[in-house]
Amino acid sequence: MPKQEKQQKPKKPFYKKWWVWVIAIIVLVKMCTGGDDTSETTQNEDKPAETQTANETQEEKEPEEQKEEPKAAEDNVPADYKSALKKAESYAKSMHMSKSAIYDQLTSEYGEKFSAEAADYAMSKLEYDWKANALKKAESYSETMHMSKQGIYDQLIAEQGEKFTADEAQYAVDNLKADYNENALAKAKDYQESMSMSSEAIRDQLTSDYGEKFTQEEANYAIENLNK
Repeated sequence: MPKQEKQQKPKKPFYKKWWVWVIAIIVLVKMCTGGDDTSETTQNEDKPAETQTANETQEEKEPEEQKEEPKAAEDNVPADYKSALKKAESYAKSMHMSKSAIYDQLTSEYGEKFSAEAADYAMSKLEYDWKANALKKAESYSETMHMSKQGIYDQLIAEQGEKFTADEAQYAVDNLKADYNENALAKAKDYQESMSMSSEAIRDQLTSDYGEKFTQEEANYAIENLNK
């Protein structure tokens, strides 16, 4: 008898083979993992860019706002206030006046006639070296009027004089380079020539508290050198 041919087993479809499913699972896992990484990377890259843009925009806005504020404030200042400030600066620079004297001049009926508010604004904005002004005034009194040290000090602080503070006046006379002996002699000659006064009368006038306020030594020097 002929041998019976072995029956061939039918082949399984390829999609039922175990290795096909293994490959499919691996591909799916990789796709899922890769997609998440990409998404996270994109989000991480986007966030700093958005934050940076927002910060740059904020930084750009802030200087503009800061620049606009002072400009707006200046535009709101009345014209009289600005004029009062310019006048105050002029008095301080050209006439070496004190702060108090400038204020009085700004508001005086016989002066600039600014309102108290305009003068207050001017003096609050005016920055100046008042001690230097006091020294300038002291130098002028010494050189042109030959005044004594005490006489200059009193004139600097007087309400009817320069109206500097005591500290400003003291700074001025302490730093004033003046020859008070020569100032006393110049005053003595003026009294002799213009009023024909005697030597002793001149001496008394030079030292008097109601006169020139020179020291006794300065007055003696003047009298000793009066007729030389």
